[in-house]
Amino acid sequence: MKMNKTLEGTVALVTGASRGVGKGIALGLGEAGATVYVTGRSITSGTSGSLPGTIGETAEQVTALGGRGIAIACDHGDDAQVEALFARIASEAPGLDLLVNNAFAIPDGKVTAPFWELPIDQWDTMHRVGLRSHYVAAVFAAKAMVPKKRGLIVNVSSFGAKIYAVNVAYGAGKAGVDRLSRDMGRELKPHGICVVSLWPGIVKTERLLLEPDRIGFDPTHGETPQFSGRAVAALTADAKRLEKTGQSLVVAEMAREYGFTDLDGSQPASLRREKKG
Repeated sequence: MKMNKTLEGTVALVTGASRGVGKGIALGLGEAGATVYVTGRSITSGTSGSLPGTIGETAEQVTALGGRGIAIACDHGDDAQVEALFARIASEAPGLDLLVNNAFAIPDGKVTAPFWELPIDQWDTMHRVGLRSHYVAAVFAAKAMVPKKRGLIVNVSSFGAKIYAVNVAYGAGKAGVDRLSRDMGRELKPHGICVVSLWPGIVKTERLLLEPDRIGFDPTHGETPQFSGRAVAALTADAKRLEKTGQSLVVAEMAREYGFTDLDGSQPASLRREKKG
């Protein structure tokens, strides 16, 4: 599928973009011609053990696809680094049009087990870089967007906000992300800023392909990470996106609404459970 350069001139920030859904979103925005700042802690190969991917590699691929990729190392568990990140973007770019909050930390070791059998600090790991870091980045993004009366904030969530997935801490964190989007959307709508949660399906990330049993999902019929990127690109280009503010949007359902496909030309089915009348 050939993508139109609908986002030329758009400045985006995608957090946690060295691999996985974050990288896929950055690439999807690059396809559409956006300037994409990509952040994360992986600046050299092997930073995250056996997992491949660095922010520099993602930025290079964004540029190769027709956008402009800019890599900035940032630990989203450190508020001072996040503040410095937004200050740099403000000094280099004409404005910030899009924030994608994707940074998330998966604890080491076993995660798919009853909560009382897991270390208590797994809660802190998943919520510090995840729910809390989304809030912090959104604070700085809102300060940049409100004066301009426009902007989009996408918080990457999952079906785990509504159904059991991974473990208790994971589900509570994703439910919190959805509430974050709902309430931020309410406060920012009068300022022309749209805030949504994004629900990918089962995504064939590097981590899931390497550790399917530890994460607890079968990637066989999953979506590519770039499918989520095409969803964010389509929403960014939608002049009526403010009508969706506060909502949780399913990537597969967005594909049907906006007419985009995954890399193989398919439109994977939504995992949303149908309501029975």
